[in-house]
Amino acid sequence: MTKRLEMYRCEVCGNLVEVLVEGVGELVCCEQPMKLLQPKSKESEGLEKHVPIFELKEDGSLEICVGSVPHPMSEEHYIMFIQATSEDKNRVVIEYLYPTMEPKMLLKNNSGKICAREYCNIHGLWENTSD
Repeated sequence: MTKRLEMYRCEVCGNLVEVLVEGVGELVCCEQPMKLLQPKSKESEGLEKHVPIFELKEDGSLEICVGSVPHPMSEEHYIMFIQATSEDKNRVVIEYLYPTMEPKMLLKNNSGKICAREYCNIHGLWENTSD
C-alpha cells in the first residue's frame, strides 16, 4: 500500500514518482517494483551539504537552504528540487532547480511547522522539519 507524498524511484531508468492519492497496488516501472525512498536526515553522513536548513526572514517569509555548507550545483552534481509540505500535508510547494542555480527556496506565506525535502541527483532524498 502506498501513502500520500511517499516517493518511489525506478532502479532501472531513474524515474521518480510521488504518490498523490493512496492506493493498494504496487508501483512498477521498467517491469520491476519501484523502490520506496527513505529520506536521510540530520543523523546521516554528508548532512552538512544536504539537510534543508530554515531561516526566518524579517518580513516573516521562510527561506529553505540546502545544507549549512553550500551544495555543489554543477551539471554532474546538483539539487534537483526542494519541496516544502505543511504539517497536515495539505499544502505542498515544490521548486525545481538546475545546475548553476542557488539551492534554496523562499516561502512567502509561512505558517506553522514545515517539512522540507530535497533531492540530490547523486545522494538522493533528504529532509528536515522546522521548529
